[in-house]
Amino acid sequence: MKNIKVVYWIFTGLLAALMVFGSIPDILYVPDAVALFTHLGYPAYLLPFLGVAKLLGVMAILIPGFPRIKEWAYAGFVFDLAGAMYSTISVGDPASVWLSYIIGFILIAGSYIFHHKKIISVSLSSKNSLTV
Repeated sequence: MKNIKVVYWIFTGLLAALMVFGSIPDILYVPDAVALFTHLGYPAYLLPFLGVAKLLGVMAILIPGFPRIKEWAYAGFVFDLAGAMYSTISVGDPASVWLSYIIGFILIAGSYIFHHKKIISVSLSSKNSLTV
């Protein structure tokens, strides 16, 4: 049980850091973020929306409870990264750019999988303590 929690928090902490550090330039309308969005063919006015959505997703994942919102946050992160990866591939960026998104997908998958393993192990341990 303890190992599952440790691995969960490693994946979740790294995922949260990735999403927070990705959202700050979007919210602040940093010129490099605007340039990247323009390069990808998107209007810059979407930047603050996506940045705030990422921050809300991080909060949903880190705050205990709210299982349905947590599921939607994980899905939103997958949609965000999949859209970003597809966009970079579509504009012809080299593989060195879009392969870095694989790290994000690994962090999402690890956090999601170990979140559910943590729930199962807590459920099993509470059942065992009741039957003893």
